[in-house]
Amino acid sequence: MTRTVVIGGGIAGLATAALLAHEGHEVQLLERLPRVGGRAGTLERDGFRFDTGPSWYLMPRVFDHFFELLGTSTEEQLDLRTLSPAYRVFSEPDDAGIRPEPLTVPLGSEQVRDAFERVEPGSAKQLKAYLDSARHTSDMAERYFLYNPFTRLKALLQPEVLRGLPELARLLATPLEKFIAQRFQHPVLRQVLGYPAVFLGTNPADAPAMYHLMSALDLGDGVQYPVGGFWELVQRLEALAVEAGVRIHTDAQVLRIATRQAQPKGQERFTPHGHFQGPAPFRSKRSREVTGVKWRDASGAEHFSVADTVVSGADLHHTETQLLDIADRSYPRSWWQRRTSGPGAVLVMLGVRGQLPELPHHSLFFTRDWQANFGAIFGKPSRIPDPASIYVCKPSATDSGVAPGGHENLFVLVPIPADPSLGSGGAEGTGDPRIEDIADAAIDQIAGWADIPDLRERIVVRHTIGPADFARDYNSWRGGMLGPAHTLGQSAMFRAQNASKKVDGLYYAGATTAPGVGVPMCLISAELVLKRIRGDHSAGPSPVRHRSTTGRKVG
Repeated sequence: MTRTVVIGGGIAGLATAALLAHEGHEVQLLERLPRVGGRAGTLERDGFRFDTGPSWYLMPRVFDHFFELLGTSTEEQLDLRTLSPAYRVFSEPDDAGIRPEPLTVPLGSEQVRDAFERVEPGSAKQLKAYLDSARHTSDMAERYFLYNPFTRLKALLQPEVLRGLPELARLLATPLEKFIAQRFQHPVLRQVLGYPAVFLGTNPADAPAMYHLMSALDLGDGVQYPVGGFWELVQRLEALAVEAGVRIHTDAQVLRIATRQAQPKGQERFTPHGHFQGPAPFRSKRSREVTGVKWRDASGAEHFSVADTVVSGADLHHTETQLLDIADRSYPRSWWQRRTSGPGAVLVMLGVRGQLPELPHHSLFFTRDWQANFGAIFGKPSRIPDPASIYVCKPSATDSGVAPGGHENLFVLVPIPADPSLGSGGAEGTGDPRIEDIADAAIDQIAGWADIPDLRERIVVRHTIGPADFARDYNSWRGGMLGPAHTLGQSAMFRAQNASKKVDGLYYAGATTAPGVGVPMCLISAELVLKRIRGDHSAGPSPVRHRSTTGRKVG
């Protein structure tokens, strides 16, 4: 039985632990915080329950496939609700203070085309072609790129890929913003199609047009919500991991990933404490191999967990620069200096008295000066955008369990530069002044643009999170909320991959590695680790080997 230690209990860590335990590994998971979930956290205050991370349930096929690998199904694990409308877009008032009519994005691709046509005559036909292309690109991505460990060139040399190379080259070479502008004129429609780049951690002007595939998800397939929020997903992943045999330790601070000179096949191995481990398994030609993980528990006692395999689901920058010796680093500090971070964020959780019919489950607030907004976040020097394009989630529109009766639950995300020096958040306005000022401006912006003049007076619970919190709680590189941006040079085979280049038996999972940011990508990264360990070089989703009766949701 392979002894495996997984570092980090976020979505990727839990998913990897569950898959490897299901594969037959003896798995121990170490999580530094008192709870698992990582960025997909939860906050409970006065009867309100807030998700403090992901809130858009997209790419349902990825979830379906992942659960099938564990012998269960999405239907058994989650109670999904399809949102109607999908979301609403509020635009910045003009110089006279006149509020534009919000654009409500309905459920169903035909209804979405009708909504576009009302805003820009002739755009329905363009949108159909755009979404057809997006669906095709999304399908190609799933079959040939997202699940591809990029360990064999022939996995890409498929007839369909080769036939599509000219179009793929065009999508990679064209910025998403330009790709959209060539097809649509109205600024709000351009923003609807460009904003998914933010969820990929990048500027639409820098993201490759390949990522127009995201529009096939929210405009074509629709948007779903798991009852209980993404914290329910975390709990299901934790339960599946434990059921598969994973031993989870919280309040476990990893201090070091231990390595040694790689031993040849057949050579007897011993633990650092002198216990016989048997003959060494076959390894690659890397000169180093993992031996285990040194960690500290909540009492301060230090432990060493012997391991044949180590998977770090922690932030890659932290893993490489803090947990490994210099000789074992695949990505040294100089490499990181050439990387582009995704945005930081101020998160604002609000409990509000009374109903807010003006806001559906998801809302987007777009500024008129789109370029200035992203220029402030990603420019050098960077600055706080004013006003900002923000995202608001009201899960109480769909889920009665997230707020007391007669109240609403709001989650507000304000993209800002990734910079821990901007400060931390806190409860009831006690965060650092700059963070609370950003939160105040966002509250006033929602109130003014959505015509909720008494919003501020109706707030009964308030909690903020800032870039310094991301850096402290998740060891996030530069305090970013997502990870490295999905620019061309940081996507697909150009992104940091899922196995160490220097150390045998060391793997990486999560948003900071391939295939990228977002919950579906974290689930895929877990499968990519599984593929690496299996020696599977295939490009698409792994075959589902069997269907068992384990993993059914309890209660």
